[in-house]
Amino acid sequence: MNLREQWEAEAGRWLAWARAPGHDSFWRHHREQFSRLLPPPGALTLDIGCGEGRLSRHLASEGHRVVGVDASPSLIAAARAADPTIGVVRADAAALPLADACADLAIAFMSLQDVDAMPAAVRELARVLRRGGRFCMAIVHPLNSAGRFASLASNAPFVIQGSYLDSYTFSDAIERDGLSMTFHSAHRPLQSYFEALEAEGFLIEALREPSIPEAIITRDSSRRWLRVPLFLHLRCLRP
Repeated sequence: MNLREQWEAEAGRWLAWARAPGHDSFWRHHREQFSRLLPPPGALTLDIGCGEGRLSRHLASEGHRVVGVDASPSLIAAARAADPTIGVVRADAAALPLADACADLAIAFMSLQDVDAMPAAVRELARVLRRGGRFCMAIVHPLNSAGRFASLASNAPFVIQGSYLDSYTFSDAIERDGLSMTFHSAHRPLQSYFEALEAEGFLIEALREPSIPEAIITRDSSRRWLRVPLFLHLRCLRP
């Protein structure tokens, strides 16, 4: 299966995982970290890879007029049921059924690493953004997806056993607090994302590499994540 099919197969487990109060990093710290990069609400904000719609709902509560896009029929149905006032469209990120220059903000929050045709998705994002619009993205940091800590110790070395520079798909099965989820994603080096942005003329305005906030650490084993970024955040200008 490709990444789109794998995420549809995981849709039920993702709904339970994403909607468990305080369970996912989105609720604990990631939403706030990412929101600091976002410009104020404009005419239209696109949430590309919206999934079950949690970011769309947050953006709407902050005054954005949002349209969410996702390829998973199950997750689109869940997003629509959670808030029928937010427009959602089932579509591939690489073939958006949207007019040229229709939006002034496009967001891909933790979705581009789960898109099969990432450069084509960035090309489509550029097409639907007006000149002067922004594209904001968050992904699993490529350093994170390339390696692993050797143990749970707070001072454990971080090891890359394969090649950081290669691109490949991988699956990461996680269990936490009685819930299980398999994340299907693509590891790509930073250069792959920046080449896609460069090809469409995007200019990087801001780059962040957030780790886990020390204030939320409750276990000594989590302290190892103070030394390695969890995510990569970018804000880009469409000139």
